[in-house]
Amino acid sequence: MAGQACPLTLGLCEDYFPVFTTREHRPLLSHSDIWSAIDRLARRHGLSPSGLARKAGLDPTTFNKSKRFAGDGRPRWPSTESIAKILGATGARFDDFTALLERATEGAERRRRVPMLGLARAGAGGFFDDGGFPAGGGWDEVAFPDTDGEAVYALEVTGDSMMPLYREGDVIIVSPASRLRLGDRVVVKTVEGEVMAKVLLRRNSSRIELRSLNPEHDDRTLAVEEVEWMARIVWASQ
Repeated sequence: MAGQACPLTLGLCEDYFPVFTTREHRPLLSHSDIWSAIDRLARRHGLSPSGLARKAGLDPTTFNKSKRFAGDGRPRWPSTESIAKILGATGARFDDFTALLERATEGAERRRRVPMLGLARAGAGGFFDDGGFPAGGGWDEVAFPDTDGEAVYALEVTGDSMMPLYREGDVIIVSPASRLRLGDRVVVKTVEGEVMAKVLLRRNSSRIELRSLNPEHDDRTLAVEEVEWMARIVWASQ
């Protein structure tokens, strides 16, 4: 089926990447939009396209410019498998990727400065308000490739508690306003001042279950009243 036309409302083109079309068969997603979104995802994580491919366990040349067109000039599309692998490797969700598709442009990505704090200092008082947003002084700043103006801040990783996903010195971007879903990577602050990064496993009206990013560190189950705030990790510079 690779290389064939897409006469259906939902068709499969080159390399089996699904292409949504209108009933008049005009693509709603262009070849350049999809490749641009992959490039933007790589930049969000401080990677080149080849670095992103390598991180996802793919051949380093998978996303090279030379691989985006066949020898006869026909456009080649990334496979759904490769998209799934880069989302898994970066911790991005499919709706994050579709947001990149919607904002895909040929120009340079805009950047803004956001507050940054070392994770080891985050448990001390005076840095956050009750909602988990930055408060008070002592914050540094870091450039963040962002276009939507979402209220976010950065934490610099210290120690090995977030290995193998995040290493010491990596910067994670946290969004207190983002809606949380099971499976999200989150930063949690307890009322006792402990700050941890985990995966949100389960949550109900009485307790929150968290899975450790590092298998050498214990999972945690906290009563709701033990948690001061919890915020989603939306980006990482690695």
